[in-house]
Amino acid sequence: QLQLVESGGGLVQPGGSLRLSCAVSGFGLNNYAIGWFRQAPGKEREGVSCISTSGGRTYYADSVKGRFTISRDNAKNTVYLQMNSLKPEDTAIYYCAALPAIAATVQDMCVRTRSSYWGRGAQLTVSS
Repeated sequence: QLQLVESGGGLVQPGGSLRLSCAVSGFGLNNYAIGWFRQAPGKEREGVSCISTSGGRTYYADSVKGRFTISRDNAKNTVYLQMNSLKPEDTAIYYCAALPAIAATVQDMCVRTRSSYWGRGAQLTVSS
């Protein structure tokens, strides 16, 4: 089993930047794709960005493309989401999640919100 813990959320002004971290513990991280998902009040959870086991393949939702960057450091068991040019509509609880790499492509993982393990989430509020 894997355990995922998000950190780095908070309050930021529109146009600002923030980096979320996802610390992963457990066996076999290298066999899992990792994704960032978010859920705003009254909305369904959606895939933001997903990354393959080696980091060689990534997927971004259209709403964050060009502003967010996902990366992973397998040696540190950590996945990051760098968020720039933040907008009020980015306000949500952000979750990181893991899915065995053989189960789906990173696009499928994000688009279909598929994961086996979930963190508890970190709140991001973008407001002036």
